[in-house]
Amino acid sequence: MTRVLFIVLTIGIQLYGLIDCAQREDSEVRSLPRWGWLIIIVLVPTLGAVAYLIAGRPKRPGNGGRKPKRSIAPDDDPDFLRGL
Repeated sequence: MTRVLFIVLTIGIQLYGLIDCAQREDSEVRSLPRWGWLIIIVLVPTLGAVAYLIAGRPKRPGNGGRKPKRSIAPDDDPDFLRGL
């Protein structure tokens, strides 16, 4: 059972990496051209897909490094007090 799970997981990672790389635009893929990643994923089965998922995929957009704005109590908010 463990062997079957390992094989299914390996095939799943391989297919996910291959399909994800094939569907990306050339400008979205990092570190290597898209065709380079596709060759690596096919020739180096599991390690190629894992390497692509770590180093080749575009980074997720962050929140810009800013902290979320703290909420101000109504009695401390000058805009609220002006409206009274």
